[in-house]
Amino acid sequence: MTINDVLHKALMAGLGVPEKVKELIDELVKKGELSESQGSKLVKEWSDKAGKSGETLSKSLTELVNKTLEKMNIPTREEVEKLEKKLTALSARVKKLEGSSQE
Repeated sequence: MTINDVLHKALMAGLGVPEKVKELIDELVKKGELSESQGSKLVKEWSDKAGKSGETLSKSLTELVNKTLEKMNIPTREEVEKLEKKLTALSARVKKLEGSSQE
């Protein structure tokens, strides 16, 4: 589960959206305004739409965070790893040079 999935689920749970929709549909079924099959279909349709909206929100949040980090000029993990490799290689060369100068 990605951070975006967690954020989406937390947001939806925090808003109480799934429970409220289910309560509303259950109430309509009890009153006879919807059959149980219609209610089930409506819950499924709503869940599908909510999932798609959540994915869109998640993508938007990811883009916003990435753009913000880019504007802040924070290096990516890949850039940090490249620097670590260069530093390791340079350290090895310095040790080698120090060792040969002592002879």
